[in-house]
Amino acid sequence: MLILTFVSCDSTPKQASTGEQVDDSVITTKVKSQLAQDDFLKSLQISVETFKGDVQLSGSVDSQKAVDKAGEITRGVKGVKSVKNSLVVK
Repeated sequence: MLILTFVSCDSTPKQASTGEQVDDSVITTKVKSQLAQDDFLKSLQISVETFKGDVQLSGSVDSQKAVDKAGEITRGVKGVKSVKNSLVVK
């Protein structure tokens, strides 16, 4: 029974373990908070998703400066392993 408990908490390439899911939600919350605190980005609709420390930013922004700034802020958040910046300039 104990072995089954440990096996069920392991992660797979497409599914995060319970601990990783908690870490990912903390990272997502921190990134969203940092983006919302930035005067330049706070009014923009930027979607943030995290999987195993890899963060994806998506949505539409009004300038390349916003794309770059969002990526820079995200990379500065503790726990972020990589950033896929899929923001599109409209």
